[in-house]
Amino acid sequence: MKLQHVTKRSGLTVPYNQEKIFNAIKGANEDSTEKMTDSEMRSVTLAVEGKISDRSAVTVEEIQDIVEQALMKHGYFDIAKKYIRYRHRHEERRKAQKHLMEAYREIFFSDAEGADFKRDNANINTDASMGIMLKLGAEGAKHFVDNYFLPESFAEADKENFIHIHDKDFSLITFNCCQIDLLKLFKGGFSTGHGFLREPNSIRAYASLACIAIQSNQNDMFGGQSINCFDYAMAEGVRKSFRKAVADEVYKASAYIDNDLDKKEFTKKVRELLKDKVCAYTEKECETSEESKNTIESVLTELLDEKVGDAKKLANFVYRLACEDVVEETHQAMEALIHNFNTLHSRAGAQVPFSSINYGMDTSAEGRLATREVLNAIMAGLGNGETPIFPISVFQLKAGVNYNEEDPNYDLFVKACKVSAKRLFPNFVNLDAPYNLQYYKEGDYNSYVATMGCRTRVMSNVNGPEESGSRGNFAFVTINLPKLALEAKGDITEFWRLYSHYIKLSHDYLLFRLKTISEKHVYNYPFLMGQGVWMGSDKLSPTDSIKDVLKHASYSIGFCGLAECLVALIGKHHGESEEAQELGLKIVQHLRNAVDDYTKEEKMNWTCFGTPAESTAGQFQRANRKAYGVIKGVTDRDYMTNSSHVPVYYNIRAIDKIRIEAPYHAIENAGHIAYVEMDGDPSDNIEAFISIVRAMHDHDMGYFSINHPVDRDPVCGYTGIIQSECPHCHRKEIEEGTIILDNRLI
Repeated sequence: MKLQHVTKRSGLTVPYNQEKIFNAIKGANEDSTEKMTDSEMRSVTLAVEGKISDRSAVTVEEIQDIVEQALMKHGYFDIAKKYIRYRHRHEERRKAQKHLMEAYREIFFSDAEGADFKRDNANINTDASMGIMLKLGAEGAKHFVDNYFLPESFAEADKENFIHIHDKDFSLITFNCCQIDLLKLFKGGFSTGHGFLREPNSIRAYASLACIAIQSNQNDMFGGQSINCFDYAMAEGVRKSFRKAVADEVYKASAYIDNDLDKKEFTKKVRELLKDKVCAYTEKECETSEESKNTIESVLTELLDEKVGDAKKLANFVYRLACEDVVEETHQAMEALIHNFNTLHSRAGAQVPFSSINYGMDTSAEGRLATREVLNAIMAGLGNGETPIFPISVFQLKAGVNYNEEDPNYDLFVKACKVSAKRLFPNFVNLDAPYNLQYYKEGDYNSYVATMGCRTRVMSNVNGPEESGSRGNFAFVTINLPKLALEAKGDITEFWRLYSHYIKLSHDYLLFRLKTISEKHVYNYPFLMGQGVWMGSDKLSPTDSIKDVLKHASYSIGFCGLAECLVALIGKHHGESEEAQELGLKIVQHLRNAVDDYTKEEKMNWTCFGTPAESTAGQFQRANRKAYGVIKGVTDRDYMTNSSHVPVYYNIRAIDKIRIEAPYHAIENAGHIAYVEMDGDPSDNIEAFISIVRAMHDHDMGYFSINHPVDRDPVCGYTGIIQSECPHCHRKEIEEGTIILDNRLI
């Protein structure tokens, strides 16, 4: 026999080894329904060897071709098929490895402007050292998941862009997002894993620990972190700060009467006396409640006896100063919170946490103060007046609380509109929409629908309390609707068949992903589970599986490109025709019906998602254009339209856009958002801004925002409204343009 060497694909020459041919046939045999004996496999191996024995060298590809031919010649067709698929899988893995190396080269050597793929997450700086390391890890993890973890049906559907598997790199590690109930977390204190933090006792501490809670939870999950009851939580901090302020002011007042008082001991006594008595902050300066005034008066009298003089007068004086103190402290706390949310890092310093806060419902004086001051901090902006990207600020609208002029928090609603008109935030959640109102219980903050900021909504629960706090989304998959329409070639029956197929495939993928994460333990999520942030996790021990508490999560199937899908099917999108609108609602309802059926059958919280798919919208569009060419209204733009929006380029009146998009929100129970674009500076016309918010609310939209142009000074970096000159550096030469945020591309 002359054969001595085999040339591999890399060009490397290695000694010929008969066992490698035998083992390859054996592997295909094990996967086949028909089985060969060892003797038969040896016979085929010898037949292959006989074809190449007269050659001094041969390539791997030539050997594999001969193996296929020999298997078919001997009648082992199913095994030959398995062998061909085995070759194909390995070829795909080699291509993926090549792609991975190209991605690594892009990460290391491309400049910031040229490496578009480095910008797939707006809150990660992939030019910085830790950002580069995070991106390298992400690309490597995706490669591993695609080639060694995902079943072929899921990997192929994702690769062909029928679906998009979001955050694929975390498939083996963790799940999506959580709404943090700070009141629950702060009670008794908590640990970050690097030390125990006692229960906060001031508004400064509450604001600081809110940031730490977001930062710590972000390290356990891949998605955003939200505080569902920000105003209620901060109100507790204001109350504690106010009592401290009263104690400090009592001491200051008393020091004029008795200079021998020991401050530490005296204030300690004051706090002990105040502890079980009513002493509340009121908003109106010098308007002391009778209960609070009597409390302070009794404390002064008890501690200082006859020395106090006019106790009532002194009590009013102390109260007024304490109010001033707590207002200033709350202002500073909220300013620090906004700055911290935009500078804190998680994940080895590579990422600013994607944070959201929901507020507007607490009508107590303390809750109102916290809301007012966080709005003031957002309005003021960052150090150079820049518009803060985080937290995604969400004002919860509710008739009877803040929506009507006679409501106790109406002034805060107006203030929220003024801030949003300048800073793009807050967005608005409509608690009066029927699908949100059904959960509402007056005074129960966990019954108020909140959002993760990007639009994720979690409320219904077939396995426990229907609450917003301590829960989140497990993961979601997005379906490429235009591709299904293009594949169907206008055949609506074929479209429905494909649509149902990929809904089922998405469902099966999420179950597959859940099976892996269900095997994790509490100690894998030291903050999220270890500190009882997630619903039910406070009853688990560190070594317990998290499987049982994942039943409280939502599992979402979303879609992208409804408008382009409609154009591909009937020639018009839902902004252009009532027929398209009717079909659009049927398409989204079809998905909702499917997930509702899954919920009933499996006792899991399956939901329909109007996906926040900014980068996916571009990826899908590029893939569709490559596969089907440039088609007007379908693939002729850089991005397809997100979820159920009317295309942003389509000229339509605001009220018509609202009327068309609103019905989809009731169907998309996993989350949705609507945008209306205003020209010019809406700060000059707050009445018009409020009228649009009211129109969106009154049409039962669930979550919405108003976009408008924002200017940026290219020298000092100021972002906001610039009239004739920059308010920060006073330059008159400016560069105008709209800030592009992660959740603003529609």
